[in-house]
Amino acid sequence: MPDLRPVLELVDAEPRALPGTAVHVALSLAIRPGEFVMVQCGDAAQAASFADICCGLWPLSRGIVRFFGRDWTALPDAYVAALRGRIGRVFGDGGWIDFLDMEANILLPQLHHTREDIAELRVVAAELGCAFGLPGLPSCKRSELSAADLAGAAFIRAFLGEPLLVILESPLQGRTAEFSVPLLTAIARARDHDAAVLWLTVGDAVWSDRLTPATARLRLTERGLAMVRRFA
Repeated sequence: MPDLRPVLELVDAEPRALPGTAVHVALSLAIRPGEFVMVQCGDAAQAASFADICCGLWPLSRGIVRFFGRDWTALPDAYVAALRGRIGRVFGDGGWIDFLDMEANILLPQLHHTREDIAELRVVAAELGCAFGLPGLPSCKRSELSAADLAGAAFIRAFLGEPLLVILESPLQGRTAEFSVPLLTAIARARDHDAAVLWLTVGDAVWSDRLTPATARLRLTERGLAMVRRFA
């Protein structure tokens, strides 16, 4: 039988100083394998902070955040690093390291957290690049890429390495027509491999679009997470 325990679980998690929320707000959420959850946030800072909470990078006053049943705070550093290697993330601010070329930026999370063969990673990354409108795996400097190509590179990094969880911080950012189809295709393929997907959005257009096949839609308000609708 498939493992149906949550990939990501927040149990009365009370984050310290989460932007846009009350002081003692407690967050509860469970995302299981293959589920696709959309959360509308107040702004980009709140979305980035919530993503950090899910990755065990934001301090809590109380409560628990679990990744595949494991409490982030109860694990040794090496184990935490290995688990974070199974999370693909599109950062709202890009998350690029300026002194590295784009190939190193894209491959680094996998090389740091996993033991994947670099040659195989390059091949898969190049295939993902083609899917997102690039000629392959970019190896130039960040400054040499257009905004659209940087977005494509961010998607390569997020979906590389068969992640168990994909976290997307406002991934389309006004490029709905250009990237919506390849992004939804990549999401569908990840879900077919039992990955969970968490899409954080600031605007209303994508979040309220019923053609986006989310299994649940929530809002993050000053009072916490509110379920708006869940689909079968």
